[in-house]
Amino acid sequence: MGKDASTVILTGASRGIGHATVKRFSDEGWRIITCSRDDVPQECKRDPNWTHHITADLTHPDSVEAFVAETIGILGNRPVNALVNNAAVSPKTPFKERLGCLNGDVATWREVFELNFFTPLILARGFATALRRGQGCIVNITSIAGHVIHPFAGSAYSTSKAALSALTREMAVEFAELGVRVNAVAPGEIETEMIGEEYEALIPRIPMHRLGRPEEVASAVYQLCAPDFGYVTGTEIFVTGGQHLY
Repeated sequence: MGKDASTVILTGASRGIGHATVKRFSDEGWRIITCSRDDVPQECKRDPNWTHHITADLTHPDSVEAFVAETIGILGNRPVNALVNNAAVSPKTPFKERLGCLNGDVATWREVFELNFFTPLILARGFATALRRGQGCIVNITSIAGHVIHPFAGSAYSTSKAALSALTREMAVEFAELGVRVNAVAPGEIETEMIGEEYEALIPRIPMHRLGRPEEVASAVYQLCAPDFGYVTGTEIFVTGGQHLY
């Protein structure tokens, strides 16, 4: 990694889509700063491009502000070229039901929106100066559940992701004044630890007749941050195998 390597900040990095995205950016030679509630796997600590990992619970506003402050301290005057807002939560009720409109408590809804919606907004504002310095980009990870009724994703999660889609469009207009692009990637059914046997029933609803891979989502995220997509902003890319068409 050269001293002029581009820098990406990514949340929710310890597993699944986040971890695959870190690997993709690392393979492309980017400097990587990450955050998640968990530490990163031991083998990932040997990655010379993964320069810093900060353990923090971004559901708490104080932790979000502390993460921004610590990261800016690490960066100094160096620019940020990409911010990937990947961290999210999709809780179930104590009876393992989807958190809907008629069950679960409102406090849990607030926690979902705190991480899935407000944290991306606060991070974008916190890193705005560094992103402007790097003429960078922001990628928000939304979801197919923000656009269609999903049998397993609860209402709190789905509406928070729908709100994040709308926020992406609003941010794209406002951040364009800073020379910063803002886009979103909406995954469908992706093979991660969150996927259980019940998701097999959804495969017939997917035109490509298979689940997606985290690496395929990571590729879409990376391309949105690459120079070839320098005139793309306010866009949401569906990585769903066509499932969103129904």
